[in-house]
Amino acid sequence: MIAVIMGGNSAERDVSLKSGEAVYKALVSKNIDCFKFDWNGDNLNKLWEMSFDKVFIVLHGRGGEDGFIQKQLEDKNISYTGSNSKSSKVGMDKSATKSYWSSNNLPVAPSVIANSNKSLPQINFPLPWAVKPTLEGSSIGISKVENKSQLDDALKLAWKYDENAMIEKWIEGGEYTVAILNNKSLPTIKIIADNNFYNYESKYISDNTQYLCPADLDPKQETALQTLALQAFKVLGAKDWGRVDFIIDNNNNPFLLEINTVPGMTDHSLVPMAAKAANISFNELVATIANN
Repeated sequence: MIAVIMGGNSAERDVSLKSGEAVYKALVSKNIDCFKFDWNGDNLNKLWEMSFDKVFIVLHGRGGEDGFIQKQLEDKNISYTGSNSKSSKVGMDKSATKSYWSSNNLPVAPSVIANSNKSLPQINFPLPWAVKPTLEGSSIGISKVENKSQLDDALKLAWKYDENAMIEKWIEGGEYTVAILNNKSLPTIKIIADNNFYNYESKYISDNTQYLCPADLDPKQETALQTLALQAFKVLGAKDWGRVDFIIDNNNNPFLLEINTVPGMTDHSLVPMAAKAANISFNELVATIANN
């Protein structure tokens, strides 16, 4: 019996509920015994009272993607999908992720961390900048700063979600993502947002965002990006499935942006799209993740 844990109490709760519903229906279609559990951040005791063998984690953001729920399950010796608590915690923290990647000589844009309780650090790279909370996903709280007068407002927005905000050099170029399934890279997706960047609205609401899969890369570029994605995934100790996001600048240099250890599984989501390009149906994708 599989418990599909969804919901949570993060800023991504609504997306998680949609993802969880889709995963649940896929498991049912494969005749896999399962039930849905809406975790609200304060009702795990109810889950422990139920009978199940494994958990399919479909929680996005804090609580589900930061290692918390994974640690709870590890402490009770309950198996679950996806990365372990340590890798999840690192992957959720954009600053920690970049440190791991940088120390392993993987390409990242220069950045500094601004804490809401400390003086602003020196910024030694040119505008424009991306300002974002270090502990949120789905591009929540992110701003593009094109002149210094915009920085205060951008930081105030980011600090609503976390006391640490990342100020990162804005790389002009194309946005790409590579999904990972069972230690293999799926076909790359190019994302063409209908506004300045791929934000929450572009991801989950807008029908004008375009996705190219296969992407507009030649075979050599495609292989190189897939290889880099897998390296970035493994360096963090991530496993089973996930997604690695990139910017490729105007000189064709890739820069790692972030990793998603519990990516979205909605009708707008990218892992199912990449799987489809690899001739893996949504139901097969879910069953594969569940059976790892």
